[in-house]
Amino acid sequence: MTMIEKTHFRQPLGRSPFHPRIALLSQSEEWTSWNGYMAPRVVAKLSTEYFAVRSGCSVMDLTPMEKYRISGSDARPFLDRLVTRDISGLAAGRVTYVIWCNDEGKLIDDGTLFQLGQNDYRLCSQHHQLDWLRTSAIGFDVQVEVETQQVAALAVQGPTACSVLAEAGFDDLQALQPFRFQQSACSGLPVMVSRTGYTGDLGYELWMKPNDALPVWDAIFAVQGRYDIHAIGLSALEMVRIEAGFVMPGFDFNTAESTIRAGYDRSPYEVGLGWAVSLDKGQFTGRRALLAESARPAKRRLMKIVVEGNKPVGASFIYDRRNGRQVGEIKCAAWSPILKANLALADIEFDNGRLPRELWARIDYQRELKWHSAWARCHVSEKPFYQPGHRGLTPPNRY
Repeated sequence: MTMIEKTHFRQPLGRSPFHPRIALLSQSEEWTSWNGYMAPRVVAKLSTEYFAVRSGCSVMDLTPMEKYRISGSDARPFLDRLVTRDISGLAAGRVTYVIWCNDEGKLIDDGTLFQLGQNDYRLCSQHHQLDWLRTSAIGFDVQVEVETQQVAALAVQGPTACSVLAEAGFDDLQALQPFRFQQSACSGLPVMVSRTGYTGDLGYELWMKPNDALPVWDAIFAVQGRYDIHAIGLSALEMVRIEAGFVMPGFDFNTAESTIRAGYDRSPYEVGLGWAVSLDKGQFTGRRALLAESARPAKRRLMKIVVEGNKPVGASFIYDRRNGRQVGEIKCAAWSPILKANLALADIEFDNGRLPRELWARIDYQRELKWHSAWARCHVSEKPFYQPGHRGLTPPNRY
């Protein structure tokens, strides 16, 4: 009797090259899907993973992040037309944060842009962007290729990240500045190291061939006896990125490609990313709409707010004064163990270009299977909630 292949039993989610090590460390078995890969929400314990970022060294698998190789004689003109930011200062060995919009000036996605060499770039993004990139490339002499599966990536973040990497055998990282990268080596294997991250702390991202992933992981965790090192998942990352005030497309706001109803997509100005728009750099997709918007009073903003009290905030509504008019809603929130405060990003409507004078959150919570409501005063923060001085030090502190 011949075996019939049961295709419906095929593995539904991909496995990163680091998955065997993460699976061994997993105590919670809290897994989720990230761009078609199996990724941990929590590896062992959320509190341990959070403090690994803020007081030790954390290691997170970034392989599922979308990665695109953009090359060709028109690579720079194409990227200059695609993104809203002036990238004239970008050179080989440098990285910059970029966003891109549709013709209506609404955000499609954000990411980091690496210049690997002349006419050679890597663009990393949160969501799948191949269709948009290739459509935007029509008329340019440029090649856009997906390299997500060809590049394994790790984020090594926290105050002791530099010390851990040095102890693990990486070449000198002392002179590496923020938003720069260099070719390095670990256990004789080539690794590109960038001083980038999504935690708001001192950190590095490592880029390597998939076959080299496990030896690099093992070299880092071989230092664990001398340093406190923990693998972390997406839940800890969510906490620290909120502390840093970083936005996440598709979670804090609707992206232009995913929005179904009119008026629910957002522009860079509306999510606090106006600083990444260079209206004077020349033509780019969405410039005309953004130029017009910049001349009008603001209608809404994604604001960083601190909510008084210690009740879990959740998806609360925001009001202009207590029991007043609803003017917004909280998009993401976290209790910060290090700041001892409720932090949130909230989408708030403006009144003729002005932020409402007094903001209150109505918090609905459950106790003993009974729902209650409470009011909490909100305070706007113009700066990141957490911005440690050691994050930008070059050379970094060594421990």
